[in-house]
Amino acid sequence: MENHTLIKTFQSLVGTKNVLTRIKETEYYRSGFRSGKGEALAVVFPTTLLEQWNVIKSCVESNCIIIMQAAKTGLTEGSAPSGSDYDREVVIINITKMKQIHLLDGGKQAVCMPGTSLHSLEKELKKVNRAPHSVIGSSSIGATVVGGIANNSGGALVKRGPAYTELSLFAQVDKEGKLHLVNHLGIDGLGETPEEILTNIQNGNIKLENIQHDVGMASDREYEARVRDVDSDIPSRFNADERRLYEASGCAGKLGIFAVRVDSYPVTEKEQVFYIGTDDAEKLTQLRRDILSKFDNLPEMGEYMHRDIFNLSEKYGKDVFLSINHLGTESLPKFFALKAKVENFLGRIPYVNKYLPDTILYYVSKLFPQHLPKRMLDFRNKYQHHLILKMSDEGIEEAKAYLENNWGEGSGGSYFACTADEGKKALLHRFAAAGAAIRYETIHRNEVEEIVALDIALRRNDREWVEKLSEEITKNMVTSLYYGHFMCHVFHQDYIFKKGTDTKKMKKLMLELLEQKGAKYPAEHNVGHLYEAENTLQEFYHKLDPTNTFNPGIGKMSKYKRNCSCCH
Repeated sequence: MENHTLIKTFQSLVGTKNVLTRIKETEYYRSGFRSGKGEALAVVFPTTLLEQWNVIKSCVESNCIIIMQAAKTGLTEGSAPSGSDYDREVVIINITKMKQIHLLDGGKQAVCMPGTSLHSLEKELKKVNRAPHSVIGSSSIGATVVGGIANNSGGALVKRGPAYTELSLFAQVDKEGKLHLVNHLGIDGLGETPEEILTNIQNGNIKLENIQHDVGMASDREYEARVRDVDSDIPSRFNADERRLYEASGCAGKLGIFAVRVDSYPVTEKEQVFYIGTDDAEKLTQLRRDILSKFDNLPEMGEYMHRDIFNLSEKYGKDVFLSINHLGTESLPKFFALKAKVENFLGRIPYVNKYLPDTILYYVSKLFPQHLPKRMLDFRNKYQHHLILKMSDEGIEEAKAYLENNWGEGSGGSYFACTADEGKKALLHRFAAAGAAIRYETIHRNEVEEIVALDIALRRNDREWVEKLSEEITKNMVTSLYYGHFMCHVFHQDYIFKKGTDTKKMKKLMLELLEQKGAKYPAEHNVGHLYEAENTLQEFYHKLDPTNTFNPGIGKMSKYKRNCSCCH
């Protein structure tokens, strides 16, 4: 099918307004959240699952590459095309217009359409006093449930592990190039044909007696035992973990997902945040091991920040902090999407800085008074290592007793039980840290190179979690920033180098150090186009997509079409 005819086909399937082909119109969708950009014939926005199926079918019949795109919040360029060296036309199918949610069993589970955002699921579940897998982080910038599942996203919640389900409905191209609809939702009575199944699941035509409860997990129910095993030399969670690569879970866009069935979680009755500080890394190591191996109740969160990222976030993450604190998370997804589109628009105007919105937000935030509680600032001045420990229900008293016995006067560290306002602000400050380094790079772009951002999982038994870098790496470094999910031993490490530094070489040296330590990377952001997929992941992608039709090139793999003789 010729390109013009294919575009006409798309328009007939979804309507003219839902097919973008002009370069300026498609630019936003052809670029990554932080970096990366590529070419595409069209961006198509189906509004029903049946439209999505028919668009995928047209792409397969026309021998096109398909890139399934959700909210485009990924940090490793995996949700957009990369470059122009593909061997076939690229079509982006953006699925954010299909947002239906169907609660099952009083909200203990939910069936989510491909465009359902984490934030909208949180709102829906709140009505039945339940909570989703993720409640802050990527959920605040509009990330989708399906996007999290497809990338084994982690999140900050200690008990829940990576986003995971074995129950999904998806399109798959077999090794002969034939398209199939695979219904593994564990729900009977949806019909026999793709048209019947997709229409019924979208409309929520689900009978209670047709829901199967013994066909697979809808979350990683084994994670609590895994994270408690502090003597294992395997990280608790990472993207290439073959235990958690299953069809839609970890597929990274190698399938066309229509719906996923996921678990929800009870809402806690009481919560308490403890703020902990020390200069002794080994003391924090022992705290982690004690809590995970000896406590009856795991924490809700255990978020680490080094003093350097505390300071950077205080200054360069202030606008994000203020926005959430005063406006809530309701409007943030739309704000982030609008900001990205404005930056794309400004980037097309000669002599206009596309980072103008970031610059304005940074300088406006400086007009506001100090936003962090005094006790947090005092700890910043006193200690270099900070841990925000959030306990719930019976775990609160357990943590109190432990901290009183082990973190009192003369113990080499200290803590305080946060007021409700302090606890909220401590976690907001940690959340704002995720974008603070990017903001620093933007404001100082004439002085520093693009940030080297690593997303790593250390061994569960690794006591040497404080990184030691060689002089070859540090001599041109402006700063190194460490923060992350301490109980899971998942860290985000951002490195800022002086202008002119060979950052590709620096990244290579740092990854070699991590490999020597037995660390895994990426931990929760997936390979995208920035990391090389290890063998386990490559084999998984080949099995899911033997012809390399969906999202080719991720994990630094081939972008070219495969035939069945390669697929074994």
